Amino acid sequence: MNIDGVIFDSDGTLVDSERIAAGLLWEMLVERDIHLPQEEVLARFRGVQFKVFTARLVQAYPWLEAEPFMATFREVSLARFAQGMQPMPGALAFVRQLRLPRCVASNGPRNKIETCLGSAGLLDYFEGRIVSAYEVNAWKPAPGLILAAAATLELAPERCLLVEDSHAGVEAGLAAGTWVAGYGEEDFSAYVGESRFHLASTYDDVARLLV
Repeated sequence: MNIDGVIFDSDGTLVDSERIAAGLLWEMLVERDIHLPQEEVLARFRGVQFKVFTARLVQAYPWLEAEPFMATFREVSLARFAQGMQPMPGALAFVRQLRLPRCVASNGPRNKIETCLGSAGLLDYFEGRIVSAYEVNAWKPAPGLILAAAATLELAPERCLLVEDSHAGVEAGLAAGTWVAGYGEEDFSAYVGESRFHLASTYDDVARLLV
């Protein structure tokens, strides 16, 4: 694969933040008389720009006030993330031994990314190598965020491996021209025919792609 650098998503790829966020969202929706299974909230939320996620909810539940909802979530979730965050299984060991240049490319705002990475003991490995969609004005599944991450590494996209746990992230990576590792429990069967896509359920699988 001739990989010279690795781009990581953050939520659900490096840090176990998505279930914390989905749990909070579920609580907030119940308070607003919106009753969805917690797993459905997670599925709707994973990899999607938060503003888009909220807009879709407002379409279905017109009494939901988007701006106060988003502001409350951002404030409360940041406090919860700061209280303690586990790295995803194998992520910390993988990053510690990684000898290639690396960066993070996330749909989240910088303060969230840094809070989560710091809480999980990963921030020191990505100092100066964090790319937020809010700063480059490009959100997955569009390729702009991944292209900006490759530029941060000073590499052509085709020399980078993107590690992603969401469909939006996989689509962004393929559109940008990177190699993509579909990490975690998500069903990525739709991409198996793509020449630049590889399933990687664990970080041991990701490591094998770099050999």
